[in-house]
Amino acid sequence: MRLRCAVLDDFQGVATELADWSVIENQVEVVSLREHLDGEDALASALADYDIVVTLRERVPFPGSLLARLPRLKLLIASGMRNTVIDYAAAEAHGVTVCGTESSGTPPVELTWALLLGLARGIVEESTALRTNGPWQSTVGADLHGRRLGLLGLGRIGSRVARVGLAFGMRVSAWTPGLTKERAEEAGVELTASKEELLAESDFVSVHTASRASTRGLVGAAELALMKPTAYLINTSRAAVVDQDALLAALHEGRIAGAGVDVFDIEPLPAGHPMRTAPRLLATPHLGYVSHANYTTYYRQAVEDIQAYLAGSPTRLLS
Repeated sequence: MRLRCAVLDDFQGVATELADWSVIENQVEVVSLREHLDGEDALASALADYDIVVTLRERVPFPGSLLARLPRLKLLIASGMRNTVIDYAAAEAHGVTVCGTESSGTPPVELTWALLLGLARGIVEESTALRTNGPWQSTVGADLHGRRLGLLGLGRIGSRVARVGLAFGMRVSAWTPGLTKERAEEAGVELTASKEELLAESDFVSVHTASRASTRGLVGAAELALMKPTAYLINTSRAAVVDQDALLAALHEGRIAGAGVDVFDIEPLPAGHPMRTAPRLLATPHLGYVSHANYTTYYRQAVEDIQAYLAGSPTRLLS
């Protein structure tokens, strides 16, 4: 009897097209699930008959309580090599092997700049007006050259965002807990003395820090109040870093010029959620990692992980 594998959140229906799953078809039946399963009860019911689950990034939590309700599950594969919503101790206790895949930092860098440029030049508003016979030119674009780009985080992704900013002729500065002057200089940017100074002086603020206890709510109402009314905030990192209610209030009250957001407290966003209709907001449905090359890596390496597991030598183990 073949094992059964569920591929979660295959919204675009491409999981089985971007990898050669035929190499395991004699041993594994693969089922692509295109609709998001919301809540532990729905997950426990839908996944009860699967031995293998491939989950996309950190959208679906796998706490111990869920793993206990999936006695048939033996292999859990997450895209990326870091996942904060899987209970690894519980997985081990229940005999579930957890593996990952590689994930490129290039797609989120590119989306960051898509959002930033879209906001700065009013792309959505102007395109919509043009297509609907609206006014010919209704916005005045914000310049990038000579303006300050402030980065909250200067890691693998933040440093790449910095290089693009420098190419545009922007003044780039960065702050994050523990960031040293030497590390900032290596990236060609200025080290700002404090988070508060970075927020107050920047024309564009982009968030590129991991989600952990120390960064949850890093940008809240007090921090947003420091920003210039002409400044823009971009968050393609983690939703928890920016207080969502505080951001909504700042947007509705016009206290910042706008925001570009790709990550949310709830994903997918429910119908009618205030983030869907907030003014001055350019929002995308968590597309940071969604690119052809990245998805190809995810699903090809998921197949490799399954092959390795079936051969008794699991690879890319997570813990």
